[in-house]
Amino acid sequence: MIHFLQIGHMKVCLGGTFDVLHDGHKRLITIAWNLAGPSGTIVIGITKGRLASKQRTITSYQHRRKAIEAFLSQLPRAPQVVLTPIQDKYGPSIEEAFDAIVVSPETKPVAEEINEQRRQQGKKPLNITVVPYVLAKDGRPISSTRIRNGEIDEHGILLKKE
Repeated sequence: MIHFLQIGHMKVCLGGTFDVLHDGHKRLITIAWNLAGPSGTIVIGITKGRLASKQRTITSYQHRRKAIEAFLSQLPRAPQVVLTPIQDKYGPSIEEAFDAIVVSPETKPVAEEINEQRRQQGKKPLNITVVPYVLAKDGRPISSTRIRNGEIDEHGILLKKE
């Protein structure tokens, strides 16, 4: 069966640590923004507590949330946006009525787990949108780890020679 996405009226979710908000994160958010459209809803789960500390987050939940809010304020039209703390890798994606989930190639397996759990509960699976990595100038993916290590900036510009 073919599912057609009705772009513009969807409830879309995505989640992550968003430790150093970089161009890869911004692409994920922008794709979700476009899928939801001006009359849709985006729910962005931001890791908090033990889940965040497992990923060696060095900035507070509030700091990461404010960085996302600042980026969202630059986007041209406004679907409803909900920023919510998440304590596990699924957040509200299994329980709530979403149409789609936006993920990176790294987190696609989690989206597939979410859909399996939704199916087991008799819920409609989510349309999974996998957003390709944003690559740094060296052709490798931009990541918060690489930024924290001083290899690149949030736009993928190289900061030190390999």
